[in-house]
Amino acid sequence: MKFYNIIIKYRFWLSLVAVAAAIAVNIVSGFWPSFVLYFIAVIGLFSHFFIGPLRLIQEPMEQGRVEEVKKILDTVWFPGLLYTPVRSTYYTIKGNLSMMEQDFDNAEKHLKKSSSLGSPMPEAESANKLQLGMMAMQKGDLRQAEGYVRAAIRLGIADKESEAVAYLSMCQIFMNKREFKAAKDFFRKAKACKPKSKQVLDQIKEIEKYISRIPG
Repeated sequence: MKFYNIIIKYRFWLSLVAVAAAIAVNIVSGFWPSFVLYFIAVIGLFSHFFIGPLRLIQEPMEQGRVEEVKKILDTVWFPGLLYTPVRSTYYTIKGNLSMMEQDFDNAEKHLKKSSSLGSPMPEAESANKLQLGMMAMQKGDLRQAEGYVRAAIRLGIADKESEAVAYLSMCQIFMNKREFKAAKDFFRKAKACKPKSKQVLDQIKEIEKYISRIPG
């Protein structure tokens, strides 16, 4: 596995070496003896630009080595050439990194690009939509937030914590719209998810102070 990762990391430069070697062999011995080297170079360059180095990101992401992740992403010189599912993942990771740095404008830009490309995994696309909904709520654009969060719920949210966040967001949106019956329904759904994180539980307690007093 480590050897394969080294090949991925340096395949662009190895491909250039293969091209140079192929040209030298071609000059000395003709085309057919150099064919294998040309073939290796073409495969290496194609995979570098079409698939990219995203396979290398998993380990540093899991270990929280953010700077290493950024360096790997920086080796993608032409994102537009990436295979569509890989490009979607690339923009999702870029968006998540921007969110970690609280650069919400860039985060929104990257996540919208990822969302427009779609994802082979509905869970990943759902997470994108939910993040976009959260950012729209922060900006006070509740109409757009509702659209994104509804889309996330419709696609299916992978974990109960995120599902609870989605329902609480819908609850707040409908409270703002003064559609209290729908707000209470979403609040019940959020509680039914039985979230465990302190942040979500605190949000439930805060909303519960007011929601029991409102009609509907």
